[in-house]
Amino acid sequence: MSTINYNDVTVHKFIIHDGEPYEVMDARIFRMQQRKPVNQTRLKNLITGKITEWTFHQPDKIEEAEIDKREAKYLYNNRGEWWFAEPKDPSKRFKIDAGFISDGGKFLKANSIIELVIFNEKIIGVKLPIKVELKVTEAPPAVKGDTSKGASKQITLETGAVINVPLFINEGDVIRVNTETGEYAERVN
Repeated sequence: MSTINYNDVTVHKFIIHDGEPYEVMDARIFRMQQRKPVNQTRLKNLITGKITEWTFHQPDKIEEAEIDKREAKYLYNNRGEWWFAEPKDPSKRFKIDAGFISDGGKFLKANSIIELVIFNEKIIGVKLPIKVELKVTEAPPAVKGDTSKGASKQITLETGAVINVPLFINEGDVIRVNTETGEYAERVN
C-alpha cells in the first residue's frame, strides 16, 4: 500500500484511517492566518457507513486503501439474504448480508450485474447500477383533469417496487428508474 501526502487526500480517494477504509467525501485545503495549511476532510467509513470529519496537517502521511471491485450477478433474495453468483460461473454462489444492499435493492431484477467493493479479501459494500430499466406491471388509468396530486400516480414495477410516475405511464411500459433516489427518470421507447 502506498502513502500519500496531506494535500493528495482528494474527493473520491480511498484511504486507511485508524485501521479502517474510508472514502473521502469532501476535502478542502486552507490556511488560517499565519499557520501552515491544513486539509479539512469529511470521510465515510466504508464498513460502518458513518461519516466523520478529520483534519490532516502538512507532516501527515496517509495510507491509501487498496479497494478492489468485482462484478457479480444478482440471483434472488429471501428472508434478508441476497444471493449472487459470479457472472461467468453461476455455480459459484454466495450470499451478502442485507445491510450492504441499499434501498435501491428493491429495483434489482434477476440476472442484473452489480459491483462488489472488496477490502482485504472481504466484501465491504455493493454498488448498484445508477439507473435500471423496469417494466410497469400495474398502473391505474389516468383520470383526465386529475392534477390535484401533482399530476402523478403510483405504479407497481416488475420487481414489486411502488413508485410515483407521471400520468401518461401505462401498464406494460418500460421505464428508467434512478436506484439512488428511487424516482422515475424517463420512459424507454
